[in-house]
Amino acid sequence: MCTIPSRERERRYRQPVLVQLVDLFLIELTNWRWSWRHALVTGTITPLFTIIALGAFARDDGGETLAYVMTGNIVVSLLFGTLNTVHSHIEWLRFYGGLDYFATLPIQRYALVLAIAMTFLLFSLPSLVITMCLGSLLLRVPIALHPLVVIVVPLCALSLAGVGAMLGLIGRVPGESRNLTSVLTLLMIALGPVVIPPERLPGFALVLGFLSPATYAASALRQTTVGPLRARIALDLAVLAGMTVLFLWLAGRKMSWRQV
Repeated sequence: MCTIPSRERERRYRQPVLVQLVDLFLIELTNWRWSWRHALVTGTITPLFTIIALGAFARDDGGETLAYVMTGNIVVSLLFGTLNTVHSHIEWLRFYGGLDYFATLPIQRYALVLAIAMTFLLFSLPSLVITMCLGSLLLRVPIALHPLVVIVVPLCALSLAGVGAMLGLIGRVPGESRNLTSVLTLLMIALGPVVIPPERLPGFALVLGFLSPATYAASALRQTTVGPLRARIALDLAVLAGMTVLFLWLAGRKMSWRQV
């Protein structure tokens, strides 16, 4: 009687990636179905208060600076909110046995990371809409939505999901890598025209900003929500898509089901 090697058996019974992604997405929705109210409140209050605070200082600088304040804070919430939540969730799964459960399923590792990020993106959409509408009213920044916004918003949220997963895999004890996540977030916000217009930044910050996905995310969101749309949108989308694929692939390569 012949036996089938475990890797061959896994390939034989593995579902298509889209099916895996949908199933994992539904699992994550079930896990987080009780916390959507908390996500809505915290995802709205934090960026809205920051918009009000920064807007009070930038009101005399004109509409362009206020547009940076509004869209930049939405990007911070999307980009780094997803990074932090994916990091925390992967870390929790790692130390409390969740990865042992997923190890029993014939799934791709990167599909798990993507499903987690998509869940948090879904939970963040209501707060994103509320923040944008209230921010526009408070700062008097007119909104001019472009159809490409339906591509930009998911890319903003997913581009650093793989980084969040990798950070959740490196700590020796729970919470150890949290400080690294905070430092990384602050650096990427400060480098490049995310919340602050480029003319107010020193030259080295603008140069280093080209290495930060936050720069491209802020540019893409600003063009598709406030306008005008420029030729640069192609570069922004390409960089965000490339970073999404690269970081998810790296996270899948680094992740071992039994990390502890």
